[in-house]
Amino acid sequence: MRAYGFSEAGGPEKETFLDVPVPDPGPGELLVRVRAAGVNPGDWRLREGTYGVAGPAVLGREVAGTVTAVGAGVTGFSVGDEVFGGCPGMVGGWAEQALVTASFAARRPDSVSPEEAAVLPVASGTAYDALDNLGLSAGQTLLVNGAGGGVGVPTVQLARARGINVVGVASPAKHDLVAGFGATPVAYGDGVLDRVRAAAPNGVDAVFDLVGGEALRTVAGLVEDRSKLLSIADKTLVAELGGRTVERDRSTAVLDSLARLVVSGELDPCVKQVRPLDEAGAALAEVEHGHVVGKVVLVP
Repeated sequence: MRAYGFSEAGGPEKETFLDVPVPDPGPGELLVRVRAAGVNPGDWRLREGTYGVAGPAVLGREVAGTVTAVGAGVTGFSVGDEVFGGCPGMVGGWAEQALVTASFAARRPDSVSPEEAAVLPVASGTAYDALDNLGLSAGQTLLVNGAGGGVGVPTVQLARARGINVVGVASPAKHDLVAGFGATPVAYGDGVLDRVRAAAPNGVDAVFDLVGGEALRTVAGLVEDRSKLLSIADKTLVAELGGRTVERDRSTAVLDSLARLVVSGELDPCVKQVRPLDEAGAALAEVEHGHVVGKVVLVP
């Protein structure tokens, strides 16, 4: 079958279309005919070698599609089911067919499109897990550092659905987007702490960082309880600062919850581009360069 990935770890020049065999689902896996696949920053990080995969390998960490085969030991799913979920090892979705981890898959409701469902496991799933990790109550205040990005946008929405107040640090071009989902946007750069304090005069109860580096170091001091400091962008620095990274759940229960929130209108997957698999390279380049507002989806 035709797939898109990379020949060896490196830059975009290593990306290529691949001719690969249709995989057989192993124990605990589903084989899915892909109807839509999400594009994430983790895809270009995988290609450049961050996760230790040398290649050749197929890119793609999340898909929605139709079950065509069921692996040993799988219960609750049958051939023909419309599902969405995460790919084993976080790779393999940018193809005509892909493996999906059954324990990190869910049935797709009819009112949720394949394109919307395909972008829920990675970004929205991370946001959901982060909020569970933080354990904030309604009325408390969360600072999202990088609120206009792929994980930031669902974090804002999911926090607001829980009654949590949100201050979102984002580039000015994304302030309308962030505000539209119920957060108070503030700009990056010099004076950011003053802007955050003006937006949240009673302080913030937790910080979820999606930027890393000095941007993380700057806002970390806003919370004395470092158990309320999370980052997925800079694991080394957040640990140095006394915080932690997100403990992922990756379960059917989380995906079911996210789908229900989409159905109820409390979560907009924010799909802004749907592109054919032929344009996978261009789609990934946009995500890698950080120019995308909302989510990008590939359709084989």
